[in-house]
Amino acid sequence: GRVKKDGEEHEYTLIAANNYSSSLNSLERFEEAKSLLRKTMPVARRVLGDNDENTLRLRWSYAKALYRDPTATLDDLHE
Repeated sequence: GRVKKDGEEHEYTLIAANNYSSSLNSLERFEEAKSLLRKTMPVARRVLGDNDENTLRLRWSYAKALYRDPTATLDDLHE
């Protein structure tokens, strides 16, 4: 819904992606969360900048997914 409405580069879309990834992490669906965040983080960095609060929140969510995922590998560390 949000992507069609506002586009993938809109700040609200990026916030929604972070909220969704947090839900996926809570449900222990780490692969889905990591996949979504790997697609979303580069967009946020390009559009919002590296030091933007929402970019940092996305990166934090990715770090949480890596930390909590027992199957995470060193390859997952590359954003």
